Amino acid sequence: MAKVAIIGAGSIVFCKTLMLDIMATEGLEDTEFALMAPSTTRTSQVEAFARRVIQANGLPATVWKTTDRREAVKDADYVITTFQVAGVKGFEYDYQIPLKHGVDQCIGDTLGPGGVFRAQRQIPVMLDLARDMEEVCPDALILQYVNPMAMVCWALGTTNVRFVGLCHGVQTTLDLISGYVGVPKEKIDYLCAGINHMGWFLKLEHNGQDLYPTLRENFEKPEYYVNEKVRGEVFRHFGYIMTESTGHLAEYVPWFRKNQKALDLYCDEPAFGGESGAYYNWCKYVANKYAERDILADEPSELPSRSVEYGSYVIEAMQTGRTFQLNGNVINGGMITNLPPDCCAEGPMYVDRTGLHKTIVGDLPPQCAAMNLTNVNVQRLAVEAAITGDPEHLVHACALDPLTGAVLTLKEIRDMCSEMLEVQSRWLPQFEGKALRPTPTISIPKDVKPAEVPIDPALAILPRFGELAA
Repeated sequence: MAKVAIIGAGSIVFCKTLMLDIMATEGLEDTEFALMAPSTTRTSQVEAFARRVIQANGLPATVWKTTDRREAVKDADYVITTFQVAGVKGFEYDYQIPLKHGVDQCIGDTLGPGGVFRAQRQIPVMLDLARDMEEVCPDALILQYVNPMAMVCWALGTTNVRFVGLCHGVQTTLDLISGYVGVPKEKIDYLCAGINHMGWFLKLEHNGQDLYPTLRENFEKPEYYVNEKVRGEVFRHFGYIMTESTGHLAEYVPWFRKNQKALDLYCDEPAFGGESGAYYNWCKYVANKYAERDILADEPSELPSRSVEYGSYVIEAMQTGRTFQLNGNVINGGMITNLPPDCCAEGPMYVDRTGLHKTIVGDLPPQCAAMNLTNVNVQRLAVEAAITGDPEHLVHACALDPLTGAVLTLKEIRDMCSEMLEVQSRWLPQFEGKALRPTPTISIPKDVKPAEVPIDPALAILPRFGELAA
C-alpha cells in the first residue's frame, strides 16, 4: 500500500481528478490518501466523495483528512502539492494592482508581477513542507503542481527532498498539434524541451516523416491561425511551436500586451485567449458559485477513465515498475546545455521503480534558448527574493519581466511593487519589517545646466556631439 498525502486538498476539482486517476490504476487500488488543508471546509467534501467512490467500487483504499501538515506527510511515499496561499484574494491583488499601474495580465500565475508575487506566497510554505519531509518522510517524492511551477521547483532544488514538477502543457498542446496535422496524438513522435509554460517541440514526426511542413502550412490558414494568434506569431518568427496557449504566452514576451493596438490584434480570443484578467475572473466566479455548496455531492461514484495528468502514471511506474515517459520539471543540471544548470527546466524523462531519470537534450536552438532565458532571469530573482527576504529583488524581477519592462519605467515598477508588497504583507513573512527603498522624483528646472564633470583624458581629443552637429 502506498501512502499519498495531498497538501492543498481543498482544491476540490483538481484533487478529485488526481484521486480518481490513482484509484482507477491497476496496482494502486489500496492507496491510503491523507488530505490536508488549513481548514476542513473543503476537505470534508473531498473525503466524503472519496469514501463513496471507494465503497461503490469495492476498493481497499482508505482516506482521511487533517489540518496538520506534518501528520499528513508522516511516512508518506508520495506528496502531491496543489495549494494556493491566499486563495482568490491574493490572486485579486496579483491582477488588479498591476493593471492599475498599466500591466495587463490575462492569467497572471507564472511570470509577470502576478507570478512573481504568487511565488513569494508559495515558496516559503513549500520550503516549510520540504523541511517537514526531510524529517518524517525523507524518501518520499513530491509531485509538484503549485504555480508558478518553475519558481517553486527552483526553490525546492535548494532542499534535500525528491521532486518533479508536473504540468499538462505538453499533453494539451499535443492535442492541438494533432488537430492541425490530422494525425492522432498517440501516433506522433516528438521531442519537447525548454522551461515550464515555454517548452519547444523540437521534433514532430509520424512514421519517420517530419510533421512541421504540414503544421506550418496549416497555421497560415485563417481558420487555424485565428485559434492561436500569439502562439502562431511566435511559431512564425522563431520556427518552433510552443507549449502554451495565447492567453499564457502573451504574458511571457513583450510584443502582444504592451498597448491597446497589440491587444486588439492578437489577444481578442475568448476563453483565456487574451481577455484581461480572464483566469482571475473565472476563479472568482467559481469560488462565489460554490462558496455554500458541496459541488461533489451529486458527482457519480463510478471510476472514470484516467485523465491526462501525469501524477497517477508516475506513482504507477514507481510502485509497479511499469515504465512511464513524461515531460517533467526538475533542476536542469545539464539536461538542456544552453540553459543555466541551476534553473528549473522542463524536459523528457522516464520513471520506473528505481526513480526519475532525466535524458540529455543538448542545446536548444539559440533563439529558443534566448527566449527561455528572458523568463529564467525573472525566475532567478523572484526565487532569490522569496528565500532571502530581500524586497529589492522583487523590483529586479519585475523590471526584467518582458511584459512589465515593455510598459513601465523603473520608477513605475518600484511603485507597483511597493503597493503589492504592502497589501500582501500578511502572506509574506519573509519581508516582515522590510520595505522597498523610496526613490524621490527629481524636478529639473528648464534652465538647469548639466554639471561640469572631469573628462577622461583618453576621450579629451574627441569632439563633443554638439560640436559635431554645429
